[in-house]
Amino acid sequence: MTLNSKALKLAGLAVLAAVAIAFPYVYSSPVDTNYGVYAMIFVTVASAWNIFSGFSGYISLGQAVFFGTGAYTVGIAARDWHVTGTGVFLLLPLAAVSGAVMAVPFGLIALRVRRHTFIVITIAVFFIFQLMAADFSFTGGTMGLPAPFLPWQAATFNNPFYFMALGAAAVTITLAWWIRRSKFGLQLRAIKDDEDRALGLGVRTMRVKLSAFTLSAFITGFMGGVWFLYLTQVLPSSGYDPLFDLTIVLMAFLGGVGTIAGPVIGALLIEPGRLYLNTQFTNGYLSEILLGALFLLIVLFVPRGIVPTGGEWIRKFRSRGRAAIEPEGRGAAWTAEARGRQGTSDGRRLEAARRRESE
Repeated sequence: MTLNSKALKLAGLAVLAAVAIAFPYVYSSPVDTNYGVYAMIFVTVASAWNIFSGFSGYISLGQAVFFGTGAYTVGIAARDWHVTGTGVFLLLPLAAVSGAVMAVPFGLIALRVRRHTFIVITIAVFFIFQLMAADFSFTGGTMGLPAPFLPWQAATFNNPFYFMALGAAAVTITLAWWIRRSKFGLQLRAIKDDEDRALGLGVRTMRVKLSAFTLSAFITGFMGGVWFLYLTQVLPSSGYDPLFDLTIVLMAFLGGVGTIAGPVIGALLIEPGRLYLNTQFTNGYLSEILLGALFLLIVLFVPRGIVPTGGEWIRKFRSRGRAAIEPEGRGAAWTAEARGRQGTSDGRRLEAARRRESE
């Protein structure tokens, strides 16, 4: 990477950060900032999902387990410990820890199998947690749990949640970037390419997969707690929502699974669009139908996602019009040199064959 390209990338990141920080001040309406809060929440959880599933190739459809567990942990702790007001935000680390704790036994069971069976196990575990949340009394059953009241002004109620989600998104994206460039990320990508070969090369595949799975659950559990305080209520159907898993998978696939920018772009495109459809149309299933159709289109026409496909198009555009062969002078010299080397090599092989025959 040249100095100029590096400077351009840093400048671009600075501009994006400035735009993200200025968003709630430029678009100060609660309707607009609501879009921003949900977009940042899904940027974070999609990037967290990508740290495990995108890098390792194990597609998880059970992330809602950690999201809902984080939400219920904050709700139960606030209720039983009588935490009120802004003090409830001190429980968010507990939501993250609860997600990570749930991921350890979950991962020890599910990660012993390979990719396709892993998907089935994550779905089964998800429905188990959803049923438990609806049946157990300490979770509030089907009535769910309310969040403590926050004494904030209605006009700016969304802003603290937006900046909290924005900060979590920035940390998660940075963490994903660092992991992808680290030895840990290299091991995850080796598992994705060929797990048996990675195991033969000395990669402790189970430990690596479980570590990434737990880290992803830690971040997702934290965001589940933020979402619960923002929404002010959690129900079994919303905390453990199957569409949550499908949505974050679609976000990652749309942008590009395994890339850093892919889940971010996917979340910024899909979540605001989904919210807009839910507010504009009375048919509550319209957004789900369109999400399914979009997923089908992505698989058929852009299977690698926007970021990898866009990168290929840019490279083709830049190379358009360039000569397919080297300039005549240099190319002729290199060709002559190559032929000379080839001739020398062929002569040596022929001489060796003649000696063997004479012997």
